[in-house]
Amino acid sequence: MAAKITGGINIAMKVPSHQHQETIAFYRDVVGLKPFTAKAPAIGFELGPNRLWIDEAPMLSQAEIWLELFTDDFPAAADHLAKAGVVRCDAIEALGEGFRGGWITNPANIIHLVREPDAW
Repeated sequence: MAAKITGGINIAMKVPSHQHQETIAFYRDVVGLKPFTAKAPAIGFELGPNRLWIDEAPMLSQAEIWLELFTDDFPAAADHLAKAGVVRCDAIEALGEGFRGGWITNPANIIHLVREPDAW
Protein backbone atom coordinates (compact mmCIF):
# COMPACT_ATOMS: atom_id res chain seq x y z
CA MET A 1 0.00 0.00 0.00
CA ALA A 2 1.44 3.37 -1.00
CA ALA A 3 -0.47 5.52 1.52
CA LYS A 4 -0.31 5.04 5.27
CA ILE A 5 -3.72 5.14 6.99
CA THR A 6 -4.10 5.05 10.79
CA GLY A 7 -6.91 5.43 13.30
CA GLY A 8 -7.91 8.96 14.23
CA ILE A 9 -9.01 10.30 17.58
CA ASN A 10 -12.51 11.53 16.70
CA ILE A 11 -15.72 9.52 16.86
CA ALA A 12 -18.90 11.32 15.82
CA MET A 13 -22.29 10.16 17.01
CA LYS A 14 -24.87 11.72 14.71
CA VAL A 15 -28.06 11.90 16.76
CA PRO A 16 -31.59 12.91 15.63
CA SER A 17 -32.85 16.16 17.13
CA HIS A 18 -35.44 14.45 19.30
CA GLN A 19 -32.67 12.47 21.08
CA HIS A 20 -29.84 14.99 21.05
CA GLN A 21 -30.13 16.65 24.47
CA GLU A 22 -30.91 13.36 26.23
CA THR A 23 -27.83 11.79 24.66
CA ILE A 24 -25.61 14.66 25.82
CA ALA A 25 -27.07 14.37 29.33
CA PHE A 26 -26.44 10.61 29.31
CA TYR A 27 -22.71 10.95 28.64
CA ARG A 28 -22.32 13.99 30.91
CA ASP A 29 -24.61 13.16 33.86
CA VAL A 30 -25.06 9.38 33.87
CA VAL A 31 -21.73 8.10 32.53
CA GLY A 32 -19.78 11.10 33.87
CA LEU A 33 -17.51 11.75 30.90
CA LYS A 34 -15.70 15.08 30.91
CA PRO A 35 -17.28 17.41 28.31
CA PHE A 36 -15.42 19.92 26.15
CA THR A 37 -16.56 22.62 23.76
CA ALA A 38 -13.36 23.37 21.83
CA LYS A 39 -15.43 23.58 18.64
CA ALA A 40 -18.61 25.16 20.07
CA PRO A 41 -21.47 24.83 19.45
CA ALA A 42 -20.39 21.19 18.98
CA ILE A 43 -20.24 19.20 22.20
CA GLY A 44 -17.70 16.47 22.76
CA PHE A 45 -16.59 14.20 25.57
CA GLU A 46 -13.25 12.71 26.53
CA LEU A 47 -13.51 9.01 25.75
CA GLY A 48 -10.16 7.67 26.90
CA PRO A 49 -7.65 8.77 24.25
CA ASN A 50 -10.50 9.57 21.84
CA ARG A 51 -13.03 12.38 21.48
CA LEU A 52 -16.71 11.46 21.24
CA TRP A 53 -18.67 14.21 19.48
CA ILE A 54 -22.45 14.27 19.87
CA ASP A 55 -23.69 16.00 16.71
CA GLU A 56 -27.31 16.95 16.19
CA ALA A 57 -28.51 15.49 12.89
CA PRO A 58 -32.11 16.58 12.23
CA MET A 59 -32.17 14.70 8.90
CA LEU A 60 -31.68 11.30 10.60
CA SER A 61 -34.31 9.05 12.16
CA GLN A 62 -31.79 7.03 14.19
CA ALA A 63 -28.28 7.59 15.48
CA GLU A 64 -25.17 6.72 13.47
CA ILE A 65 -21.51 6.37 14.42
CA TRP A 66 -18.91 8.00 12.18
CA LEU A 67 -15.19 7.21 12.55
CA GLU A 68 -12.01 9.06 11.64
CA LEU A 69 -8.88 7.81 9.89
CA PHE A 70 -5.64 9.76 9.46
CA THR A 71 -3.28 9.72 6.50
CA ASP A 72 -0.14 11.71 5.83
CA ASP A 73 -1.05 12.03 2.13
CA PHE A 74 -4.76 12.25 1.35
CA PRO A 75 -4.46 12.15 -2.48
CA ALA A 76 -2.40 8.93 -2.25
CA ALA A 77 -4.83 7.44 0.28
CA ALA A 78 -7.83 8.41 -1.86
CA ASP A 79 -6.20 6.76 -4.87
CA HIS A 80 -5.47 3.59 -2.88
CA LEU A 81 -9.04 3.44 -1.54
CA ALA A 82 -10.52 4.03 -4.99
CA LYS A 83 -8.45 1.20 -6.47
CA ALA A 84 -9.79 -1.04 -3.69
CA GLY A 85 -13.36 -0.17 -4.67
CA VAL A 86 -14.12 1.92 -1.58
CA VAL A 87 -17.15 4.18 -2.01
CA ARG A 88 -16.58 7.94 -1.65
CA CYS A 89 -19.50 9.84 -0.15
CA ASP A 90 -18.28 13.44 0.08
CA ALA A 91 -21.80 14.83 -0.31
CA ILE A 92 -22.76 13.52 3.14
CA GLU A 93 -21.30 16.59 4.93
CA ALA A 94 -19.43 19.59 3.53
CA LEU A 95 -15.80 19.82 4.67
CA GLY A 96 -14.95 23.19 3.19
CA GLU A 97 -12.84 24.41 0.31
CA GLY A 98 -9.27 23.14 0.38
CA PHE A 99 -9.89 20.53 3.09
CA ARG A 100 -7.36 17.72 2.75
CA GLY A 101 -9.64 14.78 3.32
CA GLY A 102 -12.89 13.17 2.34
CA TRP A 103 -15.70 10.87 3.36
CA ILE A 104 -15.86 7.15 2.61
CA THR A 105 -18.10 4.30 3.68
CA ASN A 106 -17.02 0.81 4.64
CA PRO A 107 -18.84 -2.34 3.39
CA ALA A 108 -21.21 -2.14 6.40
CA ASN A 109 -22.11 1.48 5.53
CA ILE A 110 -20.23 3.05 8.45
CA ILE A 111 -19.03 6.54 7.52
CA HIS A 112 -15.33 7.35 7.88
CA LEU A 113 -13.58 10.68 7.52
CA VAL A 114 -10.14 10.12 5.98
CA ARG A 115 -7.99 13.20 6.47
CA GLU A 116 -4.54 14.58 6.97
CA PRO A 117 -3.99 15.41 10.68
CA ASP A 118 -3.80 19.15 9.96
CA ALA A 119 -6.53 19.17 7.31
CA TRP A 120 -8.39 22.05 8.99
